[in-house]
Amino acid sequence: MDTKELLKKVRKIEIKTRRLSDNLFGGEYHSAFKGRGMTFSEVRQYQFGDDVRNIDWNVTARYNEPFVKVFEEERELTLMLLVDISASEIFGSTEQFKNEIITEIAATLAFSALQNNDKIGIALFTDQIELYIPPKKGKSHVLRIIRELIEFQPKSKKTNIEQALKFLSNVMKKKAIAFVISDFITEENYESSLKIAAKKHDLTGIRIYDQREEQIPNLGVIQTEDEETGETILVNTNSKKVRTSYSKYYLEKVSFFQETFQKSGAGTMNCSVEESYVKKLMGYFKRR
Repeated sequence: MDTKELLKKVRKIEIKTRRLSDNLFGGEYHSAFKGRGMTFSEVRQYQFGDDVRNIDWNVTARYNEPFVKVFEEERELTLMLLVDISASEIFGSTEQFKNEIITEIAATLAFSALQNNDKIGIALFTDQIELYIPPKKGKSHVLRIIRELIEFQPKSKKTNIEQALKFLSNVMKKKAIAFVISDFITEENYESSLKIAAKKHDLTGIRIYDQREEQIPNLGVIQTEDEETGETILVNTNSKKVRTSYSKYYLEKVSFFQETFQKSGAGTMNCSVEESYVKKLMGYFKRR
């Protein structure tokens, strides 16, 4: 992709997702994700109804009338995006591929965090961490993240959610808002890594999928290729057993994602490429 085309794509995503974050998600994001705690702001005269536990006795003694300490929410947060860029994300049976929806969701979340003056970091992963951009503030930083989401070419095609979660726990020493955006179709068990990450961070898994992935249509004998391994095999889709076996495998992966995240105390959101991720994000923020 040449520079001119890349900049055009970045600009298109910026206009769409920034408008969404400014008009829709700014307040919802602020309400959904609280600061790490309360920090001292100022001292003022006691007013009827103030909590007596907040009286500043030193200032009260000095002026011979009651003063209270005022605290405010510590608002500065860090948003960390863990984005799956494995080969299985380059799939779509409608207008957009999964990786295009993932890019728009990540950009919308990043602009929402920017609006709240929070730091934003990102890790692009396959079965390894392909790229890590440390958390930082600023519009130019968010635009760099969008450029990488559009243009970055991974070394691997496979997926490993566990590696991404371990990386999050190792690299982020303080509590962060973290989103893992993936189709969560992976062979490894990531339950233990998820528990550790969810205990430390405010974690949400966003599962992006295409409805055509849920079951195999009856198309006779077809040649299929695994996007992540490159393996090519002939599949007899006339066989009900084959179709049922695949559907069972797929549903097991979805159930594992849903149940494991919920047991770990992490949030979940499911969004197909046919659905509006805008409505899905709004609904998720409001439920928190």
